[in-house]
Amino acid sequence: MGDLTRPRGMEAARLRQGKYARLRTLRVPEEALPGSLSLSYRRCGRGNCRCAEGEGHALWQLTFMAGGKKRVESVPAEWVEEVRRRVEEGRAFKEAWSEVLTANAELLVLRKKQRREKAGKEKSKRATE
Repeated sequence: MGDLTRPRGMEAARLRQGKYARLRTLRVPEEALPGSLSLSYRRCGRGNCRCAEGEGHALWQLTFMAGGKKRVESVPAEWVEEVRRRVEEGRAFKEAWSEVLTANAELLVLRKKQRREKAGKEKSKRATE
C-alpha cells in the first residue's frame, strides 16, 4: 500500500479496535430517513376558524437535503411517530458511520506523523555516520 501502510503502536491499535467494534454493530436501516421532523402552527385564513384566535393548526414537516437542495415535506399527523422513529434511525446510522470515517482520518494522521518521525530518525542517523 506504499506510503499509506497501517500506522503502528498503542494509539493505532486503540483506533482500529474502536473502528472495527463500531463496524461490527453497524446495520444499515432499510427505512431510515434523513433530516429532521418539526412541528409548527399555521393559520388557515378563515375568519371563523378556531385558529384565528389561537395558536393555529398543527403542521408536521420533514426537512432534508436531496440533490444539494433543501426539501420540506408535510407529514400527516398519523404518520408522525413512525417518521420520528425513522429519522432517529437515520441520525444514529449517520453518527455511527461518522465515527468510522473519523477513526480512518485519525489513523491517516497518525501514519503521517509516524512517517515524519521515521524520516527524521533516518536523516539524523545518516548525519552521524
